[in-house]
Amino acid sequence: MGTIHLVRHAQASFGSDDYDRLSPLGWQQGRRLGEHFRAHGMRFEAVFTGTLRRHHETWQAIREGWGEPLDVQVWPGLNEYDSAALIAALHAPAPGDPHTPEGYRAHFRLLRDALRQWMAGVISPHGMPSYEAFRTAAVALLDHVRQTHRGDVLVISSGGPIATLVAHLLGASPEVSIELNLRLRNTAVSEVAHTPKRCTLVSFNTLPHLAAPQHRDWITHA
Repeated sequence: MGTIHLVRHAQASFGSDDYDRLSPLGWQQGRRLGEHFRAHGMRFEAVFTGTLRRHHETWQAIREGWGEPLDVQVWPGLNEYDSAALIAALHAPAPGDPHTPEGYRAHFRLLRDALRQWMAGVISPHGMPSYEAFRTAAVALLDHVRQTHRGDVLVISSGGPIATLVAHLLGASPEVSIELNLRLRNTAVSEVAHTPKRCTLVSFNTLPHLAAPQHRDWITHA
């Protein structure tokens, strides 16, 4: 039996002109996770990421802290949904400045609503697949790992695909995946045991590398 380590990307640049890059703290979070892997003698047969910059930068930061020169395999099904396209599909008033508490809360209220409607097939955001296609592309990675690997595998993705996989493993509804998604923390690790026959959830949204008191301020959600 092997384990798939699902890692949500490190802190990106929410509210900036380019969300898809790590913040300075995000680079620290990634390196710290790599140091944790090194200290615990972790070895992976393969590393998978999506195509997004924040996925690749998270892997780069992990590798700097870990010191292992593994090549990464790109799996587009690990890419996040387009939150801007989702919110735009609602044709609702702009949520305001995301740097303010009110704007931040308004953004995620609209995102929740948009995700529910997308999952139900009510809206079709521009440039995005259907929810079922999104879900199928993510779940296909579990089948691929189960069929081709026997040991531990590292997967770096985003909140949406990871929450979708966890909900799939639990047999939960798409709506449950929204709440799982919005509670995932940056560089959180979720573990999935895999055999040739099945995958089973072992843990969700853990931060063992940030457990020490000096790292409490490093825990983020965006």
